[in-house]
This record gives sequence, structure tokens and C-alpha cells, in this order.
Amino acid sequence: MTMREVSAGGVVLGAEGLLLVKVKNLESQVVWTFPKGHLEKGETPEDAALREVLEETGWKCRILSRLGDVHYRFTRELATLKKTVHWYRMEPLERTSACDPEEILDCRWYTLREAAELLVYKSDKKIMTLLKQDAAVP
Repeated sequence: MTMREVSAGGVVLGAEGLLLVKVKNLESQVVWTFPKGHLEKGETPEDAALREVLEETGWKCRILSRLGDVHYRFTRELATLKKTVHWYRMEPLERTSACDPEEILDCRWYTLREAAELLVYKSDKKIMTLLKQDAAVP
């Protein structure tokens, strides 16, 4: 059975660098990635991206630009999922709370070079490419 999922996330780039979250994935591997999550009913991708970044990292942000969409497939509980993630470039405004202890093992700022070395997912590497193509990135 194939199901579809839609998520949205934020690529937060500020004076301290690029904000990443450390999570345990479905294969129980610990990886660094970008904050993202599912759209809630009636929520726009932009609203979901801002909410997810705030919930997962504690950072209230502002969207600067749309980076693009990433598509991939994976298996969860014997079902094949086709996932689309809408990505937005964001700037941090203020830290309002800590990382979400339920989902997030850690969240930290990294230089672009450090982040590129830490990211393992093919989709995250594509996001780094999109980020470098964004005219607003120095």
C-alpha cells in the first residue's frame, strides 16, 4: 500500500550559522537534520514550517524565501510512503524555549561547512544545494 504525506520545514540561517536538530530516525539511527513536520488540518505549508521550527528548536523565525520541495519514499510499518516536504529559508527572531524533549535529542548552530558534513540524508544534501543557490545566501 502506498500513502502520501506532506510536511514542511525550515532552514534557519542566522549570525550563529545553520540550525540543525538531532533526532532518532525510524531505523533508530541518530542523525542531524533540519526541523520539519506534518501539516495540521487547515494549515498552510508556511504556517506548518514556522510552527515546526518553533516546536522542535524553540526558535521563533520569519520566512525569507521558499527554497523548494523535496520528494522521497520510505517504508513505515509495511506501508510505502511518498513524502513531499516544502522547505523555507528562515531567519531567527528570538529563542522562546528549549528544544522539544519528546522528539529532539539536541539542536545546535553549525557553520555551512560543518552542517554539510553532518547531514546524511540525500534530501538534506539537496536542501543544502538549494540553499547555496538562494541569492540571499552570502
